[in-house]
Amino acid sequence: MGAEAVNVDDFDSIKLYTLKNRNGVEVKVTNYGAIITAIVVPDKNGNMADIALGYNRVEDYMNAVDKPYFGAIVGRYGNRIAKGQFTIDGETYQLAVNNGENHLHGGIIGFDKVVWNARPVEGNTSTGLELTYLAKDGEEGYPGNLNVTVTYTLNDENELQVDYHATTDKATHVNLTQHTYFNLKGEGEGDILGHELMLNAPKFTPVDSGLIPTGERKSVEGTPFDFRKAKPIGRDIEEDNQQLSYGGGYDHNWVLAKPSPKQQMALAARVHEPTTGRVLEIETTEPGIQFYCGNFLDGRLKGKSGKPYVHRGGFCLETQHYPDSPNQKNFPSTLLQPGEEYETSTIFRFSVKD
Repeated sequence: MGAEAVNVDDFDSIKLYTLKNRNGVEVKVTNYGAIITAIVVPDKNGNMADIALGYNRVEDYMNAVDKPYFGAIVGRYGNRIAKGQFTIDGETYQLAVNNGENHLHGGIIGFDKVVWNARPVEGNTSTGLELTYLAKDGEEGYPGNLNVTVTYTLNDENELQVDYHATTDKATHVNLTQHTYFNLKGEGEGDILGHELMLNAPKFTPVDSGLIPTGERKSVEGTPFDFRKAKPIGRDIEEDNQQLSYGGGYDHNWVLAKPSPKQQMALAARVHEPTTGRVLEIETTEPGIQFYCGNFLDGRLKGKSGKPYVHRGGFCLETQHYPDSPNQKNFPSTLLQPGEEYETSTIFRFSVKD
């Protein structure tokens, strides 16, 4: 459907799919925006709850104020690109500008706002959904026809794996990620400041006032950004710190500690919610992770349960390449050439502990 907005006729092709394993864990996905609309998991007492922020109706995803990107796949480039520009082989491309003077999450009509083709995929111990989309040459300003496949797979170990694949017919930049907001107490159940977070990251990428990286990879040692040992998200969030001021809290990319070889899956983050005992672990092949703690939520949005999503009522952990990589020569490259394959994977593992 190219870069056109969803129209009434497209509603016939919008569907909701439910992945369910033998433990009763459920993941609901719509092919509008490849959005995860619900993740239902048990707490330490076996009580099931939906821990993903979102809505009951596709119209609410389409019309939400402040564009929170609840549960969506974002692309062609997740995160920000400075001034919406990059240069490939001497040619400068101007992308859609939708975040101040910068480009964010694929532009005005990114992958979160299009209808994907969907095909259920069944395995012996897993159930999945394969979603495909053709982003046409020039869409939101990007060069190249980009064929994208995102596959969600839920297995009986309570792991949700997200596999990304893309090919292009012209050199372009690609950085796909998953933008679910989590609250391990349950969606709409207050803020997430008591969640205990560990990030397997010795450095982060500082930003300017427009949240564009400066190019530095700074040690987290002695800063509020040190999550190498688990601590409550809210412990240091109100410190007098220029980076926290720029983000209104945490809204930054962390540089993950990676084993070799390059594409090996590695632990990126672990979150524990003490009252429910729910645990989320994230493994990825990506070099970075964006931790965002719902700084722009303010209670105006109401979710599936009808409860308002309060300030810092959900957190995102977006596995990714670094923001503005197309303009940062010292960052890992996001350039995809014809004949190459873009392949990344991330696992969200759900468990409990007393």
